Amino acid sequence: MTLADLIPTLRTSLSCRLEPGLWPETTRATCDGQLVVGGVDLAHLAARFGTPVLAIDATDVRSRCRAYREALPGVEIAYAAKAFLCRAMARLADQEGLALDVCSGGEVAVAAAGGFPGHRMVLHGNVKSDEDLKTALGVGVGRIVIDSIEEIPTLAALVPARQQVLLRVVPGVDAGTHAGLTTGTEDQKFGLSIATGAAAEAVRRVLAHPELELVGLHCHIGSQVRSVTRYVEAAERMVAFLAEISREHSIELPQLDLGGGHAVAYAPGEQSVDLAAFARTVPAVVAAACHRFGIAVPRLTVEPGRALVARAGVTVYRVAAIKHGVRRTFVAVDGGMSDNPRPALYGARYPVRRFGRPVSVPSAPVTIVGRHCESSDVLAEDVLLPADVAAGDLLAVPCSGAYHVSLSSTYNQVGRPPVVAVASGAAVPMLRRETIEDLLRRDAG
Repeated sequence: MTLADLIPTLRTSLSCRLEPGLWPETTRATCDGQLVVGGVDLAHLAARFGTPVLAIDATDVRSRCRAYREALPGVEIAYAAKAFLCRAMARLADQEGLALDVCSGGEVAVAAAGGFPGHRMVLHGNVKSDEDLKTALGVGVGRIVIDSIEEIPTLAALVPARQQVLLRVVPGVDAGTHAGLTTGTEDQKFGLSIATGAAAEAVRRVLAHPELELVGLHCHIGSQVRSVTRYVEAAERMVAFLAEISREHSIELPQLDLGGGHAVAYAPGEQSVDLAAFARTVPAVVAAACHRFGIAVPRLTVEPGRALVARAGVTVYRVAAIKHGVRRTFVAVDGGMSDNPRPALYGARYPVRRFGRPVSVPSAPVTIVGRHCESSDVLAEDVLLPADVAAGDLLAVPCSGAYHVSLSSTYNQVGRPPVVAVASGAAVPMLRRETIEDLLRRDAG
């Protein structure tokens, strides 16, 4: 029993409160059920653009970009575009002075179409097709991260002029996150292992190709990493390998990219990475390790993605049906795993908020399910909604700005939802809703 159940008159006032740390910084909830982000009433947004619809608080994104730059002066901040990319997002990252971490020719092309300069892009990927590389080279991508031995001669044969490259190294550090999000341990598909000698051999082969200029090392230990200690461990191992390269080849590489994966909170009680602690600790550890090994301190790069855009996003759904099972009540909405596969992939959990009308009854636990033909199409389990939730109601899911659009699909031939930037009371489309005509246009039959 909640306090609102004991004192019903408190129910309306308590409904104005938002879960701390999960909503865009401009979000405002009113006691009559209104939910406003970026000065835009989300009920009006849903009426204008339909549902589902993803609102991105542009002010929130800019604030987080600036927080990283201020916390880490002298460190290159490269936005991890895989979290969410469109032309408008590329322009925003450019305006905020960030570099851009891209993972395919498609991401390169979208960023370039948004005006993002090629020389500030860093191309990643454990498999880069010739087309990926040609697209990147065509826009003058600044650095390419080599991920395998086989990639070295392929890239050397394609480059029109000397190309700066980084080498992705496996530091052998467990990120302490979900197994599907761990990328810095041995025996997985990313990077070249220090322990097996593959990384050292890759250095030799890159240096044997005059077309390639080895300027540094790269690592990425995983996503949703909460512990700064894990980054410290990775940084120390990377500096030790920089020192090994210096001893063997009498060169000092000027760059060290420590990747991203900085955790954000998706539910009440979860912890985000402590940016202040990261900024206070990691560069100092790198500098101390370099001093210990007698090598120059490299310029650092970090690659936040979800840490910049996740909290800025709020997805709005409309309730389609209510079903009362033996043990559970199901609230079916007009979206689902095609616009948010994270619960099905990683067991991700989200809070859900009804809005659009006042709360006048007690809350009850429900399971929010989507419209797709899979039992795993569950968006949120055991969340509390007003017991009078009904078809036609609007639901808001916060912290949905990262990896929703990027991982979305057209499963069941359902078009992907629109994305709308909201700021200062204005709503500006970033991506329009995918239509049946769009789906048929690709069908060559």
